[in-house]
This record gives sequence, C-alpha cells and structure tokens, in this order.
Amino acid sequence: MYEVAERYHLDLLHVHYAIPHSVSAFLAKQIAAPKRRLPFVTTLHGTDITIVGADPALFPTTKWSIEQSDGITAISAFVKRRTEDFFGVRCPIDVIRNFVNCEIYKPAPERRSKRKRLMHISNFRPVKRVLDCVRILAEVRREVDAELVMVGDGPDCGPAETLARELGLDRYVDFVGKQDHVERLFPEAHVLLMPSELEAFGLVALEAMACGTPTVATNCGGVPELITPGLDGFLEPVGDIKAQGRRVIELLSDEPLYARMAAAARHTAEVRFCSDKIIPKYEQHYIDVINA
Repeated sequence: MYEVAERYHLDLLHVHYAIPHSVSAFLAKQIAAPKRRLPFVTTLHGTDITIVGADPALFPTTKWSIEQSDGITAISAFVKRRTEDFFGVRCPIDVIRNFVNCEIYKPAPERRSKRKRLMHISNFRPVKRVLDCVRILAEVRREVDAELVMVGDGPDCGPAETLARELGLDRYVDFVGKQDHVERLFPEAHVLLMPSELEAFGLVALEAMACGTPTVATNCGGVPELITPGLDGFLEPVGDIKAQGRRVIELLSDEPLYARMAAAARHTAEVRFCSDKIIPKYEQHYIDVINA
C-alpha cells in the first residue's frame, strides 16, 4: 500500500500488522509528531485479534493501538465483528477485503498431471488442521486415483508425514516445503484443500480460485465472504472429513460440474477480488483519512 500513498503524494503511515510492530510504528508516529503529524492507518488481518490480541498481557496495548489509529481497515467483515466484540472498539472500521493479482495468478492452458491432484498450502500450524488433508485424501482415494501436494512447513509437518505413512499413503503425498512461486503450483492442482479451524479471510483460496482451482474449505471465519458454496467452491463443517472428502470426489468425478465451478472460481476472483478492484478502495480510504 505504500506505493499507493506515494502515487497520490499522501503523507501517512499504513501498518498491515502483527500488533507488536504497530507499537513501534506508533512510537515513530509520536516522535515525528512535533515536526509533521502523519495520519496512521491500521489494517487488521486476523491473527492480530484472534491470537496476539487475545494474550492478556497484550490486550491493553492492542486495544490502545487500534483506537489511536486515524483509519482502520479489516480484511473481512468477520475480522471487523471480532475486533468490535472482543476489544469493545467503537471506532469506524472499513472492510476492504484481500485481493489477488489476476495477471499473475491465472489458469494454465492445461494441467500436466495425469493423476488428480489435491493441494494444501499453509504454515502447518494446528489451526490449519493439516492432518485433515491426509485423512481427506484417504477418503478420496477410495473412489478416485488422486495425490496430495503439501506446500509449506511448520510444527504439524512431521505429524502429517507420519500419518501418511501409517495410512499407507506416503507414495501419494508429496511434502515440497516452502515455495517462492506458488502461482506456478495452483494451476497444476485440481482442488485446493483448506480444512482450517479458523480463517480470517482465506487468501490462499482466493489465489487458487484466480487460477481456476476450486476450493473445498471449512465454513468458518471470513471464508463464506469469499466462497459461495456450490458455485465456486464448497464449504463443510470443521473436522468433517467425510463431508469434505465427498465434495472432492464430487468435483473430481463430474467433469461438467468441475468445469463450471473452475470457471466460476476464476470469475469470482476477477469480478470481486482482483487488485484493480480493491486497491482503489484503499486509495479512497487514505484520501478520506487525510481529508478528515
């Protein structure tokens, strides 16, 4: 967002934060205040509220940081509601959802993988329910010849590898670690798995959708603001492996359904979430803050 401020010659500070970084920014703001007062805009991403802000030691600082901001944006209505309810914040919060570069994230002419490919991308923390992906693959392989590509790393990587061996799936699960160019991986996947316990928005799902890859996700947090079930993806309850597995099988077994949902996923990204649709909303927010 800094390039937006520069383009419009706007003097402001914008923090997409982790709360501790916002405190440093506020100190910088106070130091700069005698010379020039810079408006301060904060964007709430989710973990700043659900994890960091929930720490009793950080709660007062988090609340103060939010309330001292000249402008506040949130990446989903869910994050806005959670912030208002949890912190009792009554400052205006502008919902400006995440965006994707539709020129970089786009479908490939054809998939090179002959076997149906499921994919999961995350930081492999418990909240992502990484082991559920392996269990979903076990359900899917009862009816469809499928493989699973696991992208990322974190504390649940080892347990997921162990589970794959225990279920006899290790030859069908590829742990590829962190990747710098995930935009090259999405078009090779047929379905993205996002079985998270909580997602503030679901940016990974949006990136997959822009590549024409439908997502089977959990009905939690801000995900329903992104995915319309039955149109451009599927949402099922957290932890319901069988339901999520059935949705994957449905997608992989019905070519006309898959083609419709893949096209709808791309259309959703293009019409609602491409950067050229969302960045102007940030620009207007900056201008409103400065004019205020």
